[in-house]
Amino acid sequence: MSRMVGTSSRGIRAPIIRSGDDIAKIVTDCVFEAEKNGELTIRDRDVIAMTEAIVARAQGNYAGVDDIALDVSEKLGGETIGVIFPILSRNRFAICLRGIAKGAKKVILMLSYPSDEVGNHLIDVDLMDEKGVDPYRDVLTLAKYRELFGYTKHRFTGIDYVEYYSDLIRECGAECEVVFANDCRAILNYTGNVLCCDIHTRERTKRLLKKAGAERVFGLDEIMTAPINDSGFNEKYGLLGSNKATEESVKLFPRDCQDLVDRIQDIVLEKTGRHVEVMVYGDGAFKDPVGKIWELADPVVSPAYTAGLEGTPNELKLKYLADNDFADLSGEELRQAIRQEIRKKDDDLVGKMVSEGTTPRRLTDLIGSLCDLTSGSGDKGTPIVYIQGYFDNYTAE
Repeated sequence: MSRMVGTSSRGIRAPIIRSGDDIAKIVTDCVFEAEKNGELTIRDRDVIAMTEAIVARAQGNYAGVDDIALDVSEKLGGETIGVIFPILSRNRFAICLRGIAKGAKKVILMLSYPSDEVGNHLIDVDLMDEKGVDPYRDVLTLAKYRELFGYTKHRFTGIDYVEYYSDLIRECGAECEVVFANDCRAILNYTGNVLCCDIHTRERTKRLLKKAGAERVFGLDEIMTAPINDSGFNEKYGLLGSNKATEESVKLFPRDCQDLVDRIQDIVLEKTGRHVEVMVYGDGAFKDPVGKIWELADPVVSPAYTAGLEGTPNELKLKYLADNDFADLSGEELRQAIRQEIRKKDDDLVGKMVSEGTTPRRLTDLIGSLCDLTSGSGDKGTPIVYIQGYFDNYTAE
């Protein structure tokens, strides 16, 4: 009988990871233990994935607010700085903002509207339209924002982020002025020293500011790129991808992950003779249909993965074949016709009607999203995810 189960994704429990732990050994030991318990059987092209959080924890990749303050002050001058387009998050940005504020005398906080980059709304879109506000052109002062929209609280957290961020900046000893705009160049009416806090649009933002004559322009990806007083760092992403660790520190995005995933792949091959793929994953790349929040607050879904995860799916749309090419077939005859079509498919189906509707996203983004949904972000205790059958198709036995 043909195998009935296709892709499966399972969370693997792991011990609590501490700085200095051998993460490659822990991950492989957990997978081997699951196999020993009869909970899975390791096969070729299975995928072992682990959250970026446990990798960074094992690396001890942390930075304190005072470390951030020193780096910000040195790079941006320590006087008045513009902090533009931050996301609205206690976990992702608030502790970074503490360090930024400590590294300046005054912060001009410029927030995008009606929402931040990942979909956290400051303003109801319909109300914005009703008030006649043009988000492409209008720059709002704090007074004007309050007059038009009052004290809006985040749908899920109940936080007024305008008030929360303003109070936080002042608590850290800096003056604060808040403005609302979507053209990054609006900040130059207040200061020429700018810290760009957007994630996926950061390169364009920095380019536009430099062209417009900004004096100093840095992104969060350029803060904490080297150790400050023996702190952690990330030479590629800086503060991007960081998470709150304590009220005075953040856990940075992990670094040097390629050696890790390759090592895990080698360990599994040596112990079992099976060639698995391995990846480190962070946020998945999907959007919540209710809160309108796009999940991807990390700079990438996967900072490292083995070579077999490069590329995009190359799949036929089975329902298209069933409704068009083989519309006159049914039952076993239809099954065999489709299986034969899969066996002879081209290596590159891009642009062909028979693949229309399949997902042309990178494998790491798709699998990372699956992993993020499997592991969750709370108390499941499964920071390792084991995926089987992802590269199977209808012909697999």
